[in-house]
Amino acid sequence: MAPSLEARLQAVEDRLAIYDLLATHPLSADTGERDLVEAIYSDDVVFDRGRDLDGARGRDAMAQLVDRPEHHAAIAGGLTHFGNLPLVDVDGDTAVAISYLALITPDHEGHPRELANHGVSEGYRIHRVLANRWTLDRGPDGWRITSRTLLPTDGSGPALELLRAAGRAHVRRDADGSPATGAPPR
Repeated sequence: MAPSLEARLQAVEDRLAIYDLLATHPLSADTGERDLVEAIYSDDVVFDRGRDLDGARGRDAMAQLVDRPEHHAAIAGGLTHFGNLPLVDVDGDTAVAISYLALITPDHEGHPRELANHGVSEGYRIHRVLANRWTLDRGPDGWRITSRTLLPTDGSGPALELLRAAGRAHVRRDADGSPATGAPPR
C-alpha cells in the first residue's frame, strides 16, 4: 500500500529541513559564528574527526572548535568548506546523511589568470576532501545533528567503506520501497 499524502509530505519536509540544517554547517565553520554552531548540533553531539585530529563531545565543545585562534587564522586565510547535496535516509525521528566536504583555500602562490567576464584570480587549492556521516534526531526544536564522523577520502580505508555502506543501505531502502527515502514505493 502506498504511503498517504500526509506521510509523503512529511518525508519531503523532513528532507528539506535536513538539507537546510546541513547547509548551515559550512556557514558556521567559515564564519566562526558560535550561534550557528549551537543552532545545528544537539547538546550531546559526538564529532569524530578521524585519524589525527581532535574531535568534540557536546555542543559547547563544537562551538569551541570554531572559537580557536587556529580556526580564525584559517578563516582569515580564506578557508571555505564546500559541501555537496547529501544522501539522506530518514527513519521516523532519526536520519543518516552522507556527504562530501572539500576544504578550499585561495592559492596565493598561483599564477594570476583571467576568466572572461569574471576578473583575474590566482585560483584556489583544494586542501582536503572528506566524507561525512551525519546522524540526526528530530526533537521539540526540529532536527539536530547528534553525531558526525569526518574521514579523509584517500581511495581506501574507513572513508571508502563508509561510502560503500551508505550506498548499499540507501539502495536497499529504495528497493524495498521504504518511505524513508521520501519516494513512494514502486
